[in-house]
Amino acid sequence: MDNQEIKLLLIKKLNLEQANITGDSNHIKIIAIGNIFKNVSQVKRQQIIYAPLIDMIKEKHIHAVSIMSYTPEEWEKTKK
Repeated sequence: MDNQEIKLLLIKKLNLEQANITGDSNHIKIIAIGNIFKNVSQVKRQQIIYAPLIDMIKEKHIHAVSIMSYTPEEWEKTKK
């Protein structure tokens, strides 16, 4: 599965407003932006993002994942 497919999967499954995926199958970096993260701890946010990817991780299609997650409001503050 390539980065674009991972992006579309996360957007669809998690109803994200935006997702940016970089890297390769050895290590991908995910920046996820969505209202699903409102009032959710960082640990829970990671669990939310891992859920749709777990089979790919188990099957070693993805080796390592770096996750940054934001609500739309947090993302706007981060961009400044």
